[in-house]
Amino acid sequence: MKVATKYEHIKKQINEACRKVGRDPHDITVIAVTKYVSTERAIEAIEAGIEHLGENRDTGLLEKWNILKDKPCWHFIGTLQTRKVKNIIDKVDYIHSLDRLSLAEEINKRANHKIKCFVQVNVSKEESKHGLAPKNVVDFIQSLRPFENIIVEGLMTMAPFTDDEKVLRKCFKELRELRNQVQACQLDFAPCTELSMGMSNDFMIAIEEGATMVRIGTALVGEDG
Repeated sequence: MKVATKYEHIKKQINEACRKVGRDPHDITVIAVTKYVSTERAIEAIEAGIEHLGENRDTGLLEKWNILKDKPCWHFIGTLQTRKVKNIIDKVDYIHSLDRLSLAEEINKRANHKIKCFVQVNVSKEESKHGLAPKNVVDFIQSLRPFENIIVEGLMTMAPFTDDEKVLRKCFKELRELRNQVQACQLDFAPCTELSMGMSNDFMIAIEEGATMVRIGTALVGEDG
């Protein structure tokens, strides 16, 4: 199925989720996660009107960036090894996986401009997932004050892979409340206005709970062809 067809369906779902809770669909940014598809499929996504692409490996991002350059807005959404920061830092607009001080130090050192970062939070407390424990988030963000090249744009989480709506809502709601705590601190380097949460299987629930950016792969760009 063509990406354009899938995108129209996704937009209808976003509209429905927003209607249920009185939100404006224009406040939702769709990030097409292209990590499993070819550059040609990523080009198709851009031609369909998608402006934001997400990659979770430096090699995948560089491969597509070499062709697409800055046509899309680039999001690095995977775990970022400190030693690989230098490979992507001048190619991306957002990093969604800031979760440790050593990574912040490297981003700050390598960047020649302010980088919009999301602090990754392991709300579900699953051992398989990266991210800070919720109780450590505010203190961690406070510790980022000296880094002039980092802006904490928001928080990011990955919910458990489950059909249990209550579990999903609890996870997304906790991240939203944590975001509100950070905003209450009124930190100039951490406006924390965004919530990056929700993927192909749960983005509608995430939007109902306050997501401003949803990361959609399978349901949007799917497999090649």
